[in-house]
Amino acid sequence: MRYSGLVVLLNIAYSYAFPLSAEDSEKDEDNWHFAEKYLRKFYGLAPGLQGPRKSSSSMSLVIKEMQSFFGLEVTGNLDPATLEMMHMPRCGVPDVAEYNLFPRNLKWKTTNVTFRIVNYTPDVKASEVDRAIHNALRVWSDVTPLVFRKLHEGTADIMIAFGSKEHGDFNPFDGPNGLLAHAYPPGNGLGGDTHFDEDETWSTDSTGYNLFIVAAHEFGHALGLSHSEDPGSLMYPVYSFSKGFPLSEDDVHGIQSLYGPNPNPPKVKPHPEAPKKCDPLLSFDAVTKLRGETIIFKDRFYWRLHPQMVDVEQSLIKMTWPVLPNKVDAAYESAEKDLVFIFSGIRMWALNGYNLVEGYPKYIHKLGLPKTVRRIDAAVQITGTGKTLLFTDEDYWSYDEYSGTMDKGYPRSIEDDFPGVGEEIEAAFYEYGHLYLYRGSIQFQYSYTSKRVVGILRANSLLNC
Repeated sequence: MRYSGLVVLLNIAYSYAFPLSAEDSEKDEDNWHFAEKYLRKFYGLAPGLQGPRKSSSSMSLVIKEMQSFFGLEVTGNLDPATLEMMHMPRCGVPDVAEYNLFPRNLKWKTTNVTFRIVNYTPDVKASEVDRAIHNALRVWSDVTPLVFRKLHEGTADIMIAFGSKEHGDFNPFDGPNGLLAHAYPPGNGLGGDTHFDEDETWSTDSTGYNLFIVAAHEFGHALGLSHSEDPGSLMYPVYSFSKGFPLSEDDVHGIQSLYGPNPNPPKVKPHPEAPKKCDPLLSFDAVTKLRGETIIFKDRFYWRLHPQMVDVEQSLIKMTWPVLPNKVDAAYESAEKDLVFIFSGIRMWALNGYNLVEGYPKYIHKLGLPKTVRRIDAAVQITGTGKTLLFTDEDYWSYDEYSGTMDKGYPRSIEDDFPGVGEEIEAAFYEYGHLYLYRGSIQFQYSYTSKRVVGILRANSLLNC
């Protein structure tokens, strides 16, 4: 399943702005019942609570715990962002360790762990299931001394099965697009067993739920790991598709605290942890407006700033835009066309809202740039002029949106035309007559009319730091 969380959130926020009709009131009641069920399963909320118009201090406290875990604004209210997060496809294991079915900090007593695939999903070939399971286990053996051995009969440490609804462990699945899978920590009986919801559509790519990604996450539980609060971690509870080695530094630290490092490690490079918005050295990859919001890209992540929301939200790029690369070099909005253009390397993507425009990605040289330009560092459209500035190394270009051609006389020197900013720009956006230009951890507020710097701040002042 792929959908835009931003669109869902805006629709929910819009509905909250008006008095509730009978239909809205019923929907509000449904949302609360859904939230109660979610919080009982993943955060240990006690049963027997009231409806939405009756106060519940215990409900509010558990909502705060959940909001804190996911890095949301901690309000204690069932606000749109919280409800949106609850509806995301995810792992069925609780987020708070003490509410799990077994005590935590468990590990296998041996580094030789057996597994058995009890049955197969019809969604992909049996050989592809075997390969996905093998590769998912190898993710963990690459960074530990663990060795996994496959059994074809009998009881293995990790019993792998596909099932739907109630499937024999009194821990039922909920049908499509909800709980994807669950696994039990090391131990006897159910310990280590890993179950996948057969009501989901499993795949080996991004068209359904990627079996390799989900299996690698669940095997983390089967080896003793709990959920991580780092949205870039494989052990983050919400599903997202990405290519390459899936572990983050947080995942590696967690599994090696249980089993130690691999004495003969292969060449694998874990993803860095999610960037911290108030890190004084934080720099940005790209900044753009998007239908009134501000989107800030950094590594595999982005932050979104909504003018009606105090806090900022951080997500993986792939969670909202699966078609985009993990690394964004530059981005800008053409409000008149209702398009956002994304640049990475020599390619560019056009998004209409949250959907890829037909015919993209294209090469950046289609804009009229010479083949010697291999990437765009920053891009920004000057509102009302039809001109888009493209910054590349120490120069910049001016692109005419109306004619679809580069203006004559370019490239020009950044240092000459933007005095006080320096030679290179890493991100840029335009608002109310000012250019906001970013280099390293510095933000330059530049008056486009008087052609001078009128303010200098830390880059993450944009993130309310």
